[in-house]
Amino acid sequence: KNKNMKKTFILAVAIFYASFTVLRAQVKTELKAQINVLLANYYGMKDALVATHGKATQQKANDFLLTLAKVDMGEMTKEQHDMYMPLANKLKSDAEPIAKTQDAGQQRTHFNDLSNNLLAVLKAFKINENPVYQQYCPMKKAYWLSDNSAVKNPYYGKMMLTCGKVTETLN
Repeated sequence: KNKNMKKTFILAVAIFYASFTVLRAQVKTELKAQINVLLANYYGMKDALVATHGKATQQKANDFLLTLAKVDMGEMTKEQHDMYMPLANKLKSDAEPIAKTQDAGQQRTHFNDLSNNLLAVLKAFKINENPVYQQYCPMKKAYWLSDNSAVKNPYYGKMMLTCGKVTETLN
């Protein structure tokens, strides 16, 4: 009888740990989905700036802020949380002025900081689903992120559409 109880107990412990591991994997999946939606909102802003479309950029910046507010920090490890908090505050303060105007010129002045802070988040979490290309405009001395290695410059739009280069790739 004692032997069976021991086996049952060991089995129960094994099931608990297995379910805990699955739960942690789901948590990671949820956080991954949220960060990737944030990245998609960012790409929407970038594409709108490439087209010099201030109203669409404003819309995407508002989407970005809504997504940012929904990122579940309870899903993060302590290390991730400690790293994420200051960056999340920076992302918010970078995106807010973009969301407050339809002037593409003004929006572009905040886009480099937004890009660099989002890159820091992506590097820390390493959960982007597709490659992310950091690109650089030498004329503006500013960076942006793209889902494509082909350069489409958000700082000058049609004026200098292909000005720039890939400086880093996150896989």
